[in-house]
Amino acid sequence: MASVGPQSAPGAEPPRPSNQHFFGTANDATAVVAGTGTVVGWTQSAQELLGYRAVEVVGRSAGFLLAMPEDPVRVAGIAERCRAGVGWSGAADVRRRDGRRMEVDLRVSASFHLDGRECFLISGRERRPERMIGQSVLDAFLTSSPIGIAVMSRELRYVWVNDTLERLGGVPRGQRVGRRMSEVLPGLEADAIETLMRGVLDTGVPVIDYEYRGWSWADPHRQHAYSTSFFPLSEGGGTVTGVCYMVMDVTDRWKAQQRLALVNDAGASIGSTLDVMRTAQELADFAVPRFADLVFVDLLEPVASPEEPGPWPFGMGPADIGRVGAGASGTGVRPGAESASPRPRLRRAGMSSVREGCPEANFRVGETVDTVPPPHGIRFLTEGEPLLIPVLDSVVDLWAVEQPARAASVREYGCHSLIAVPMRARDTVLGLTTFVRSVNLVPFEPDDVIPARELVTRAAVCVDNARRYTREHAAAVTLQRSLLPHMLPGGMALDVASSYLPADAKDGVGGDWFDVIPLSSARVALVVGDVVGHGISAAATMGRLRTAVHTLADMDLPPDELLAHLDDLVLRLGDAEPEGGATGTTVLGATCLYAVYDPVTQLCTMARAGHPPPVIVSPDGRVNFPELPAGPPLGLGGLPFETAEIELPEGSLIALYTNGLIEGRDRDVELGMSRLGGALSQRGLPLGTLCATVVEQLLPVPQPDDVALLLARTHELSADHVVSWDVPSDPAAVAGVRARTAGLLRTWGLEALEMTTELIVSELVTNALRHATGPIRLRLLRQSVLTCEVSDASSTSPRLRHARTTDEGGRGLFLVAQLTRRWGTRYTPGGKTIWTEQELPPATDA
Repeated sequence: MASVGPQSAPGAEPPRPSNQHFFGTANDATAVVAGTGTVVGWTQSAQELLGYRAVEVVGRSAGFLLAMPEDPVRVAGIAERCRAGVGWSGAADVRRRDGRRMEVDLRVSASFHLDGRECFLISGRERRPERMIGQSVLDAFLTSSPIGIAVMSRELRYVWVNDTLERLGGVPRGQRVGRRMSEVLPGLEADAIETLMRGVLDTGVPVIDYEYRGWSWADPHRQHAYSTSFFPLSEGGGTVTGVCYMVMDVTDRWKAQQRLALVNDAGASIGSTLDVMRTAQELADFAVPRFADLVFVDLLEPVASPEEPGPWPFGMGPADIGRVGAGASGTGVRPGAESASPRPRLRRAGMSSVREGCPEANFRVGETVDTVPPPHGIRFLTEGEPLLIPVLDSVVDLWAVEQPARAASVREYGCHSLIAVPMRARDTVLGLTTFVRSVNLVPFEPDDVIPARELVTRAAVCVDNARRYTREHAAAVTLQRSLLPHMLPGGMALDVASSYLPADAKDGVGGDWFDVIPLSSARVALVVGDVVGHGISAAATMGRLRTAVHTLADMDLPPDELLAHLDDLVLRLGDAEPEGGATGTTVLGATCLYAVYDPVTQLCTMARAGHPPPVIVSPDGRVNFPELPAGPPLGLGGLPFETAEIELPEGSLIALYTNGLIEGRDRDVELGMSRLGGALSQRGLPLGTLCATVVEQLLPVPQPDDVALLLARTHELSADHVVSWDVPSDPAAVAGVRARTAGLLRTWGLEALEMTTELIVSELVTNALRHATGPIRLRLLRQSVLTCEVSDASSTSPRLRHARTTDEGGRGLFLVAQLTRRWGTRYTPGGKTIWTEQELPPATDA
């Protein structure tokens, strides 16, 4: 619509008030009558009112339409009034084509010239009883109607404009009449509207409800939306002589649509990640420049750092808020003393500006912010509604006292309007979002508070989701790290390296595990297991099984018996679940491989429960997958486990792994095992480098399952570190055994342990002679600790007693327990072995 299109050049004459009557509405019958009284234009609405077609009326005198001849003096007075630019309105009797008389309300416009002829635009509507109201009231109603009307010539020049259109566009009538729209309101929109009107002139087809947006001289700082309709004006023979267009201001409807679209689009742009700071930045980026010119998102410090204690719940009083906000100082706030309380400690989490680099900001992202929009206190965050400050001049003076840097930025960059919205979600206070306008000269309105609240509410839910996820993730990672071994104590028997990658690297939590457990007599247990599932539930289940394996390994059980006990435990855990569902730590399925390596014999004894077999790489590089009895997965019950014994020469490599490493995208396990064997056969790499390289080469992308890999390179405990003797079944042999033990310790340079070791050997050998059967054998091992073993053919386990002061015996094992780091019993096919361990002196080199 030309009258409200893009602005004309600056300095145009401001609108002048006019007393011209509003000329009709979109439903009025409209005609154009020349100054001679001849009808030169006839519309469809006029045909519908009176029944005459244009060919029957155009070119004839308008007098035949009247029911009675009109007084010439009255007609002349009306014409003079319209030539003076005032217009006329009144009632008249007309005759329809069917002969029926009709009383109509007429409006005659101020005169204008069309194709060089003086013309008047006449509109009318049937006068009905309900419309019989005072003329002054009717005129006032029509004058205040929101519809503007203009008549354009065939050259698309203004020939007539009503008051409403003049008011909407802000361009005076005198600057329009006789000129084209593109001359009055130059711009792309004016050109588009002229193109539409030219189409109406050429085709005679009206254009209804054409919407566009533009600026008005009446309101130069605010964009408006308009709905415009165009229809042709024609004379006899159907010749189109001009165009009449009507326009309505639909800005309110357009703004409502824009606000709805803003909120809907926010759902796709905010919360794309589960990162608190990133979500805050997404809110700021989305709102600029669509809604504001500057946005700050400030979060409470516990929210910005979710691993720390949580944020404020609803209902906390000022004293509680003060304690949280005071930080390390611990300064509290007395109830009722809010004005003197410290401000809450916020951290800038996101910001965006139409100006590059956000020069308006006094705090950068990550810095602590201690501002809340005055005059509001800290209760604003917990209880307050969104705050609208349409004009910031009212609070800048207060800022100048409390926050001078902020006041200086407001003045320097022309910040003139503000909305501040507390961020709250799920009964939790999260922070504060501030929207500011500076470049956009239109101040925020009360209607803008609704979309601001909706944006912040959506973002607050996303921030709270991210906060909860981050805290749970941190807890899960902490749990996972606590469950996996922090060090791999291979001792002198093994060099060990490991790699663990959960399926969801972002979460860092899975159900696979591995372990290296030192056993008695320099032996080492290697364990790898896999719990079905991922996440914290699988990790918790894994932790229970790993703890059980440690306990069972400490009992020195052989691999098959250990897996049998673990299988029973899994069954009991399943039976202990409450009715109606699992608790989240139910063992839905698990596999395990348990191996024990003895560096003295260089034998590795192993058993597996549904787990893939190990890989053995010999010192000369040959790869072997030993045929180890598979065994059922844990939790089936009733099925046996079998062991296999493999000799591992010095320098052999044994690899234990989970199925996630060999089940690639093709899901071909045999091919995956072949790839694993090839990767492990690489020579010349340090063990840790080899472990990382193997995982990198075989890890499928995307990774469907957790991956664990445990590598161990074997070492032999040489003969000079191991000495053993057979002990005769004679109590007198104890003295000789003690003497030989003392001599051996002096040879090994362990004189400091001579006395305690003699006492230990004497007690263990004496107990074997008294309570067991032969043969009896003593063995001493020097490694990272000094191990003393006494083996016999009895299966009876010794029992540690706490003798009373009056007892003459029963203190032997008690003394042994006090003199050693640890001691225990393990059963063998030929009987049992009682062993002890002593720490080596600090200067001793094993």
